[in-house]
Amino acid sequence: MIRGPGDDAAVVRARPLCVVSVDTMVDGVHFHLREGWATPAEVGRRALASALSDLAAMGASPGEAYIALGLPEGLVEEQALALVRGAGALAATCETTIAGGDVVAAPALSVSVTVVGWAECEEQLIARDGAQPGDLVGVTGKLGAAGAALAVLHARGDDGGRRGDPPGSEAVLALARSPLPRLREGQALAGAGARAMIDLSDGLASDAGHLGRASRVQLRIELERLPLADGVLDVCAALAADPHELAASGGEDYELCFCVPPARRESVESALEQAAGAGVTWVGEVLTGDSGVSLVAGDGREVRLGGFEHTW
Repeated sequence: MIRGPGDDAAVVRARPLCVVSVDTMVDGVHFHLREGWATPAEVGRRALASALSDLAAMGASPGEAYIALGLPEGLVEEQALALVRGAGALAATCETTIAGGDVVAAPALSVSVTVVGWAECEEQLIARDGAQPGDLVGVTGKLGAAGAALAVLHARGDDGGRRGDPPGSEAVLALARSPLPRLREGQALAGAGARAMIDLSDGLASDAGHLGRASRVQLRIELERLPLADGVLDVCAALAADPHELAASGGEDYELCFCVPPARRESVESALEQAAGAGVTWVGEVLTGDSGVSLVAGDGREVRLGGFEHTW
């Protein structure tokens, strides 16, 4: 960056291809800024993580971020600064520069983040429409923490009290409050031969469907293969929920779902290990047939799951 905050506009050095994404979160829709739910710093971190996750899904290198805040009456200056500091702490770990933004009055707190990523050529980037029949379907990391955390918060009731939290709550809440966009993993997957990729912001059930429809194929996902985050099994046992269905339907885990030809399986596993010390879980395959996703339970029956409601 040549010039950032303090001038009328940012000035950055460009690379051949610019990759841009915008994400907006609003209090009462995407999160609740109140005791027991989300702190200002957590809101800032999650807003930036959500936007950067879109760059990860394309395999782009991170660059700059621009944050626009809508501040309601009653939100004090220290809360706004804490929000920006939360985003800044994540930016520092993701090789991202917060290069500018804006602040306006608003009826509710809103956080709009524009992120800019870079690539040297189009071949370095991965879209949603490249999956082919016979490809393997994989995911990074573990799933279900954000969905389980949201279930815990709803189970507490509106007072935000901690009485009666089930076992595993502390683990899933900690993971959900500190999401990490998989930028290194996205670049490694792009370089290792992934043909289609998406980040899991709306949940695997929805996002795998987006991949399938964009590629005009069907992704067949075996629910019992899904890797579960720490605490998910305990929370689901206490709340009488199916852990694998929650892991598939819960959003905001910000892991990556991708499709690769079988011949590239070992290359992908090696690239992820070398780039980020991360593993991969193979959860299904790509088939011909109706475009979208087919979710299959352990007993072979097809399961239908709805989309994720973004309310933290």
